[in-house]
Amino acid sequence: MFVMPDAGKKPIKVWLRDKSEIEASCMEQAINLANLPFAFRHVVLLPDCHTGYGMPIGGVLAAKAAIIPNAVGNDIGCGVAFARMDVPADLLHEIKVSNGTLAQSIVGDLMRSIPTGFNHQKEPQKSAVLEAFQPPTGMPNLEKEINRAYYQLGTLGSGNHFIELQTDDDGRLGIMVHSGSRNLGFQICRSFNKLARTLNTKRSQPVPPEWQLAYLPTDTSEGQAYIQWMNMALEFARENRHLMMERVKEILFDNLAKHAGIDNVKLDLEINAHHNYAALETHFGEEVWVHRKGAIRARKDEYGIIPGAMGSFSYIVKGKGNPESFYSCSHGAGRVMSRKEATRQFTVERVVNDLRSQNVVLGKRKRSDVAEESRWAYKDIDEVVENQLDLIEPVLRLKTVVVVKG
Repeated sequence: MFVMPDAGKKPIKVWLRDKSEIEASCMEQAINLANLPFAFRHVVLLPDCHTGYGMPIGGVLAAKAAIIPNAVGNDIGCGVAFARMDVPADLLHEIKVSNGTLAQSIVGDLMRSIPTGFNHQKEPQKSAVLEAFQPPTGMPNLEKEINRAYYQLGTLGSGNHFIELQTDDDGRLGIMVHSGSRNLGFQICRSFNKLARTLNTKRSQPVPPEWQLAYLPTDTSEGQAYIQWMNMALEFARENRHLMMERVKEILFDNLAKHAGIDNVKLDLEINAHHNYAALETHFGEEVWVHRKGAIRARKDEYGIIPGAMGSFSYIVKGKGNPESFYSCSHGAGRVMSRKEATRQFTVERVVNDLRSQNVVLGKRKRSDVAEESRWAYKDIDEVVENQLDLIEPVLRLKTVVVVKG
């Protein structure tokens, strides 16, 4: 970690080797954060940092009495769930079934059961989160999104979202699900960012609009309304991952019972963690709103998940509770190139062959954009972990066996 003491009004602490590893636009966004009038103590850039909307992905901002929709992000509550079981991962390739390997059979069942990409459920799903939510008045455009969200529950989405079956270094099978609040979170962010821009202009608040960091004071009705909507989206995202995880388990267990004669699967180490959110926490003796955008909480001995790109490795970690990162660590590998650049550099054939050479079974309806998520479009996950060993302790290293993408 190194410190940039004079980049802005507040220092920037960076968990990389040196400044050359930060893209210019990402650094510009970090400097903007450091110059916010309500920024607290310092700004954090984690080793997976790269440019986002307004705030870098892989960044942490602690703010006093202010909350920034764009510093939470469009996919509120996006995160990862994981479960490990006492089943040898090799069975997925070793067992042959009528349509190929057990892994291929499971992929087919997953693709038929869980909507991916822009597809939604054909029928509304039961949601304890949506049913319990009492929306604040004044945002009728968002209230209609609640009815639509019932059809989005239990759906994966696209982009970097995935379902993976993985193996740890001991050969044990695990499930990992990466998804968020779907269109509901996007609409909440868009609506409140627009509201914040309007209010910031009316009140002549000192944040230039080109920074894309319009904010809401948390002691206002607008700020409180955003917090309520955001918290609902966080719980909806968690519920979404939980429902998909349960469906993956059901499919996996049915296949293991049918084809491997395994009827009793024991699970351990179940985790479900957000990486796009803001929370009121106490740091350095003061209450602040900690914005983690592409970052997870890493309190001492708290489990976290740092996924890598498909065909690469992912990590289960334990936090060390380092106060300098506001008890945070990275949320993944972090992109090194845009999706457009990845598709320009890497062909579909090259990416598919790379996965096949690693014995990874891919499930994806639209393969023309598969290069967007190739492992070469991301940083080396081992280096990302190495750069933050003062924040986390690696517990498990996981390798992709099966991946389903939107």
